Amino acid sequence: MNSDQLFARALQLIPGGVNSPVRAFRSVGGAPFFVKAARGATLVTADDRELIDFVCTWGPAIHGHNHPRIKAAIATALESGTSFGTPNPYEVEMAELIVKFVPSIRKVRMCNSGTEATMSAIRLARGFTKRDKIIKFAGCYHGHSDSLLIKAGSGALTHGNPDSAGVPASVAQDTVVLPYNDRAALEAGFAANPGQIACVIIEAYCGNVGFIMPDAGYLQFLREITAKHGALLIFDEVMTGFRLAKGGVQELEKITPDLTCLGKIIGGGLPVGAFGGRADIMDHLAPLGPVYQAGTLSGNPLAMAAGIAGLRLLEELNPYARLDALGQKLRDAVLAACRAKGLAVQVPQRGSMFSIFFTATPVRDYATALTGDAKLFGRFFHACLAKGVYLAPSAYEAGFISTAHEGAAIDRACEIFATAIKEL
Repeated sequence: MNSDQLFARALQLIPGGVNSPVRAFRSVGGAPFFVKAARGATLVTADDRELIDFVCTWGPAIHGHNHPRIKAAIATALESGTSFGTPNPYEVEMAELIVKFVPSIRKVRMCNSGTEATMSAIRLARGFTKRDKIIKFAGCYHGHSDSLLIKAGSGALTHGNPDSAGVPASVAQDTVVLPYNDRAALEAGFAANPGQIACVIIEAYCGNVGFIMPDAGYLQFLREITAKHGALLIFDEVMTGFRLAKGGVQELEKITPDLTCLGKIIGGGLPVGAFGGRADIMDHLAPLGPVYQAGTLSGNPLAMAAGIAGLRLLEELNPYARLDALGQKLRDAVLAACRAKGLAVQVPQRGSMFSIFFTATPVRDYATALTGDAKLFGRFFHACLAKGVYLAPSAYEAGFISTAHEGAAIDRACEIFATAIKEL
C-alpha cells in the first residue's frame, strides 16, 4: 500500500491518523507519508521514495538509522528475551555510562519516555523540597504530563492556564510560566511566590519551539537564583543530552543542575527515558524514600542494549566537531541562498541541531520564534520534500543531523535547500 492508502486506513482507526500530533502535517499542510525502512541518513517511504532525513527520529539517530552496531546489540539481547520484569545487567551498565558522561548525575533511574522522566523529576523535586509550585518557560516542551501542559498567563506574575483540554485549572495554578531568556521575569516569579517554588525546569537549549540558544550568562544566572531561593534546577536534556556533547548542554555551559532528564539517544531508537542527579535527592525515591515512581518496562534489556551500543560509539568516535562542521555547512548554505533571494532568515545552530526561521528578528524566545513566517516555511518544507529532503513538518521544531549525513547526503541537502529557497 502507498502512503495515501495507509493514511486513509489510519484515519479510520487512529485519532487524526497518527500516534503523535506533529506527524499529521497540520502545520505545513498536506498528508503525511509513511516510512517502511530507514538506513543511514535516508528514509524509504511506502511509495518507494528515498528522503534525506533531518528529523532523525526526533533526535535519537545521531549515528544514522539502523546502525549495524546498534542493530547487532539488539539482536544479541533479543536472544535472551524481550523483557524480564526484574533487574538486568544492561541497566547497571547504562547507569555507569550515564554517570560517567554526565558529572552532575550521581544516581539515575530509568523509565520509558522523556515525558515520564520530566514528570518524575518534578514529583521528586516537590517531594524533596516539600513545595508545590514549579517554574517553566514559554516554548519549552517537557512532555505531556498535566503540570507541564501549561501556557503562560496574561503577565509574568500570573500563574499558568491549561494548554490542553483535560488539564484541571487547579493543576495549572501550581505552574508559573515565564519567558525564556528574561532575567527580570525570573526574579519577579520568585518574588511573587516566596518559599513556594520547588523547581525550575528548562530546556537549556530550546528544541521544541525551534532551536533557540540562551543569552550569554543566562543559564549561570538561573543556577544562581535557584540556589538562592532553595529551588532545584532541572535541565531537560532529553533532546540535547549526548547529542551536543557527551555531557550535554551542562558540559558546554559548565552548569551543574540538581536533576537532569534524559531520553532519545540512550535508547538507540527504542523507547526510553531517565532522570538523575544528586544522590541525596535521588535517594528520596522509593524504595529508599517517600517519592513513588515505577515502571514495568523500565530498564528494558533491548532498549538498554541499544542505548549502550550508541553511547559506546559516541565514546569511541567523539563525533561532535564533525557534527558541528556539518551543521555549519547546512546553516551557511541556507544563509547564502536567502541572501541571494533577499529573504530574511535566522538559522540558529550548534553542533547537530538547527532551525530555520523566516524572520528578520533574532530568535531568542517563544515570542520572537512566532515572528517567523510559518506559511513561507510550509512552502519551503514542501519544496524540499518534493526534491528529496525531509525536515520536521512544523516551523517550530528543531532539525537534527547524524554522522551518516557526512559526504554526499549533506552536499545534496545543501543543494536542495538552495534550490528550494530560490524557487520560493
